[in-house]
Amino acid sequence: MPALSIFDIFKIGVGPSSSHTLGPWKAGQLFAQELAPLRPTRIQVQLYGSLSKTGKGHATDLAVQLGLMGFDFATIDTQQIPDYISKIAGDKSIDINGRTISFDPEIDIKFENHFNNAHPNTLTFTAYDGPQVICERLYTSVGGGFVEGPHLTEAEDQEVKLPFPIENGNDIIQYCDARNANISDIVFANEECFAEKEKIIHKVDLLLETILECVYQGCMKDGVLPGGLNVNRRAKGLCFELTENAKYSNRDEWMYAISQASVDFNTVNKWVSCFALAVNEENASLSRVVTSPTNGAAGVIPAVLLYYYFFCDYGGKDMVRRFLFTAGEVGCLFKKGATISAAVGGCQAEIGVSSAMAAAGLTEVLGGSPSQVLMAAEIAMEHHLGLTCDPVGGLVQVPCIERNAMGAMKAITASNLALSGNPETAIVKLDTVIKTMWDTAQDMNTKYKETSEGGLAFNLPVIMANC
Repeated sequence: MPALSIFDIFKIGVGPSSSHTLGPWKAGQLFAQELAPLRPTRIQVQLYGSLSKTGKGHATDLAVQLGLMGFDFATIDTQQIPDYISKIAGDKSIDINGRTISFDPEIDIKFENHFNNAHPNTLTFTAYDGPQVICERLYTSVGGGFVEGPHLTEAEDQEVKLPFPIENGNDIIQYCDARNANISDIVFANEECFAEKEKIIHKVDLLLETILECVYQGCMKDGVLPGGLNVNRRAKGLCFELTENAKYSNRDEWMYAISQASVDFNTVNKWVSCFALAVNEENASLSRVVTSPTNGAAGVIPAVLLYYYFFCDYGGKDMVRRFLFTAGEVGCLFKKGATISAAVGGCQAEIGVSSAMAAAGLTEVLGGSPSQVLMAAEIAMEHHLGLTCDPVGGLVQVPCIERNAMGAMKAITASNLALSGNPETAIVKLDTVIKTMWDTAQDMNTKYKETSEGGLAFNLPVIMANC
């Protein structure tokens, strides 16, 4: 597999789904680039498998349009998205590469109910000049915003020579032992093959800034989430309860109010849940989040990171960077050895992986050894094995939002167990649990892989019908 950067795992994007929103969005961008030398008169998009079955709830149809228009999901003004989409629907045309092309979303985005053999998340774009097909491309959205296709030659797919090539957890331990280094040191050395030190620091600090703003915004908003499930936002109410209705007019004042909170177990538990809920309520509202490793699991890392910031012995911004370097590398291990796509592996591939990442990052900054860091990641994933993905109404809301809170608490517990444990006597290693997760993913029934055809989604048909 090509070398991965932690910034392949941590992407700044728009909710609600990395595989169903960001991946198709990126595919739209790639197809638009292919069209640059051509003059199509009409565009058609076909969505297959999971992208079709839950595409409306995941805003896949909106994402492909925004991608075709060339918008970047990391920088787009999310408040303008409804206007962009309404204009396309009203004009029955879309602007691609400075040209206006016939496109009616109601007709030209086709939700094919069957699966394409290439992957559960598959889509094709077709460009016509009159009745003639002039360009057709197939893409697979493989989780975390990653896109693959038989014709792709993207820079990220090119080989990069790393000083510490990592394929599994054992590689990490060998490098750390040989150099008496922390995992974050090894990861940073590898990252310098992708970018200069200053750029790496800037990018990781931008991740932190985006995370903080996302949590803050989520704690400031109430009301009902879009999509038809009538899910009420809860983070704001919980936040005001925990701060005893303290007054704050900006993020710094909000953070100060939190820092004055009680540190008893119940209060800390509620804060961790509040942070996770805030992120995923924002994610459900087409707002900006950081994939960690996916949008649906974007609340776990922020919740655990802020647990460290507010309720542990915070060691400064450098420790936050170490947290993210370590967590990101664990995400890379699961990407290489298993999957981070719920359409392939169920929710174990999203919440399970994010919990393992968070447990690893927390253990690193709390002083754990490299072996304890990987032990924490293993414990967190071990207790998510077999977790299914059954989004009610095809929306990333029920049970997804609460699962982020649960994944965060499991990560903290896993870290505590690892810090007080002896990795030498551990029966299960991280590499073993990654393989087991992949085996479980392959055995899992398709209806439990982000299709809304099993589990809670199946047993709440009336609610589904209203979405």
